[in-house]
Amino acid sequence: MSFVVADTEVSAYPTLDQIHYTAERLAGKVLETPVWRWRTGIVERALSPDTEVWLKLELFQRTGTFKLRGALNGISALDAGALSRGVVAASAGNHAVAVAYAAKAAGTHAKLFMPRHASPARIAACQADGAEVFLTNTVHEAFALALRLVEEERRTMIHPFDGPRTAEGTATVGLELMRQVPNLDAVVVPVGGGGLCAGIAAAVKQINPSCLVFGIEPFGADAMYRSFRAGEPTKLQSIDTAADSLGAPYTLPYSYGVCRRFVDDIVRVWDEEIFRGMHHLFRDMKLVAEPAAAAAIAALLGPLRARLDGKNVALIMCGSNIDAQRFSELVAKGAEAA
Repeated sequence: MSFVVADTEVSAYPTLDQIHYTAERLAGKVLETPVWRWRTGIVERALSPDTEVWLKLELFQRTGTFKLRGALNGISALDAGALSRGVVAASAGNHAVAVAYAAKAAGTHAKLFMPRHASPARIAACQADGAEVFLTNTVHEAFALALRLVEEERRTMIHPFDGPRTAEGTATVGLELMRQVPNLDAVVVPVGGGGLCAGIAAAVKQINPSCLVFGIEPFGADAMYRSFRAGEPTKLQSIDTAADSLGAPYTLPYSYGVCRRFVDDIVRVWDEEIFRGMHHLFRDMKLVAEPAAAAAIAALLGPLRARLDGKNVALIMCGSNIDAQRFSELVAKGAEAA
């Protein structure tokens, strides 16, 4: 099975050749983010001594999250005509920030639809890069209005989590990680729509098929979990989680298909567990992580603890775009529950 995207045939999942090509294409445009071993605090107390916990610090990426990789890869595929018409995106914030940055870098214009509850810091970042921001009542409405501009203005939709270009971009995170920590037993990846998890899993499993890959979702935004159980992409009627970056309203065929091929399991965590994860990351590792990133440590200390204790595990720290007031509020909740 294959697809044709921007006049280029691509397979039903990113191959290692495509991932290496994408990494070369993005070289100098994105940062190779570091990894750091967590040796203190909750990890030292709660897990067995032979457990290794590595953090892939994608929150140090330009624009503050992994999203830039997919956005740059998607926009780089556009021809001159498409660039002149501009791009459009729907996002709770991180993807919008990345598209604004990537559009400016490519010399094109972006229109972005974001829910009203999006972080003011993310909205301001988009506007600072010259994008037009339109606020909507729901994420569903944001996607609907973005798709309308595809028809009316012939703008190109830069999707936040679906499609080959997105997965090829996010796969470069996995490529870097497997080079930086080559003896991993498992990788734990936060899941919104599945674009990050799909790309990382494709890279990890093709490099080391025995390395487990787990996707993590909040109970209040568990579209991929439900899709795995249903055997097909599903749509949520509502979203209820503080981890707004993981609040995709549905799964779509491409990202679902890649995840289904390469991801070993999807597990869920409660928001309270995520807040505790934010508290641990801040106290032990001095990291300001948004809820989406903290979902990975919440899973390691919660539903995955028995399966991964004593293993060599990497957690994807996917982003850190959160304003100071909101961060303080959620970390305080996590400290109370810790």
